[in-house]
Amino acid sequence: MRNKSKSIRTRLFLTLSITLTIIIGLFIIVNNIILERFYIYSKENSLLDAYKLINSYYSSEETSDIENKLQEMEINNNFEILITTPYNATVYMSNNDFTPSYMNIIIKREFLHNASLIYSDNKIIINQSQDITTGYKFIYLTSTLDNEYKLYIRVPIASIKESVKISNTFLQLIGFVILIISGIIVVIISKRFTEPILQLNEVAKKMSKLDFSTKYKETKSNDEIDNLGKSINVMSNTMEKTIKQLRNTNIELEKDIEEKSKTDEMRKQFISDVSHELKTPIALIQGYAEGLVENVAKDEESRKFYAEVILDESNKMDILVKKLLELIKIEYGALEFNNSEFDITELISEIIRKSQVMLDEKNIKVIYNRHEKIMIYADEFYTEQIINNYFTNAIKNAKEINGKKEIIINIKQKEENIKISVFNTGDNIKEEDLERIWKRFYKLDESRNRQDGGTGIGLALVKAIMERTGKKYGVENKEDGVEFYFEI
Repeated sequence: MRNKSKSIRTRLFLTLSITLTIIIGLFIIVNNIILERFYIYSKENSLLDAYKLINSYYSSEETSDIENKLQEMEINNNFEILITTPYNATVYMSNNDFTPSYMNIIIKREFLHNASLIYSDNKIIINQSQDITTGYKFIYLTSTLDNEYKLYIRVPIASIKESVKISNTFLQLIGFVILIISGIIVVIISKRFTEPILQLNEVAKKMSKLDFSTKYKETKSNDEIDNLGKSINVMSNTMEKTIKQLRNTNIELEKDIEEKSKTDEMRKQFISDVSHELKTPIALIQGYAEGLVENVAKDEESRKFYAEVILDESNKMDILVKKLLELIKIEYGALEFNNSEFDITELISEIIRKSQVMLDEKNIKVIYNRHEKIMIYADEFYTEQIINNYFTNAIKNAKEINGKKEIIINIKQKEENIKISVFNTGDNIKEEDLERIWKRFYKLDESRNRQDGGTGIGLALVKAIMERTGKKYGVENKEDGVEFYFEI
């Protein structure tokens, strides 16, 4: 902003300087060309007036004071006066250089060389000539008074030349002083005019980048610049409101498009997953149903077995579809958590109690020694689903190692979170499968999972829930088994 200000002020200063220089130059040219001519014209009139006045002196009867009057005239006008009789006898002479013989030479030379004539009538001749001996130029008046006296007056032109030179020098000096004063004035005045312009420029630049935070500082001058600044402020406010509205509309539109894309993706994914996973149960149901229709099962017990398989597969399909719907909703953000405060120790105890039948069947020992209350703030339903999935997997995969077949549940305080882990004795998970087990429908043992009623969605559901919460979760191979964990 400072550089631009300097640029504007410099241009103003240069413009004014050039203008003043041109004006002063014109004055000097006019001085050289016209002043001398004007001066000669002025002296011509002075000489004519002097002739009239001197003529009146000698026409008057009173002649006692003529010499004093002539001397005063000489001093006031820088004249040299010579008056002679018709026979060249001297009546009045200013100095010894200006004599009748001198004038005879001048008149003769002017006649011979046709000197520069300024004025002429029947009685008066005014011309310009140069003194051969001194080289000075003079204006001469040659005339005859009414009493027949001859009047000669000369004025040196050298004084005119000197006056022009002094005048030109004075003009140059005045011009230099004016230039300095005008420079100071330009700096002061330009600051008043350039600052609002530069401020408007800065506001316009910010507006071009859609930044409407900078406003023009209005003044009380109410001039054109101030009115322009006010108009720009109004335009800035209007554009800011309009762009905000456009942005909000664009955000809403993007959300709508994103929501529609998510819905389409959910629909495609759901159809793809369901189509893939329902092939086996549908084939089983279809096979056993055809067996019943064609009366393959002859006895009542066989028909009952066929019906139980059909019912069992139907239930599995129902559970699969429901879990799949729930998983997709969580993954695509279509489901909001309903957080509340509850006791996590009581929730785990209830999960263990519900699974006691399976634990007894598989002769699995559960170690969980947490009795005090631990209140947490989370979605109780989905927290139960995570623990239940870990616990169910632990039951399915628990094996006897070193004479132990156990599931250990631990709760550890970790800064502002708690870490819940579920460990089961058994085989370690292969390194390449540690990441794959979190994918939907990935099963380490296809046949065993079908037998135990697994859907292959449980751990994918855990992953989707945990990624929505942004907390840590995972699985680790231990010395005698596998441990799944999550933070809440």
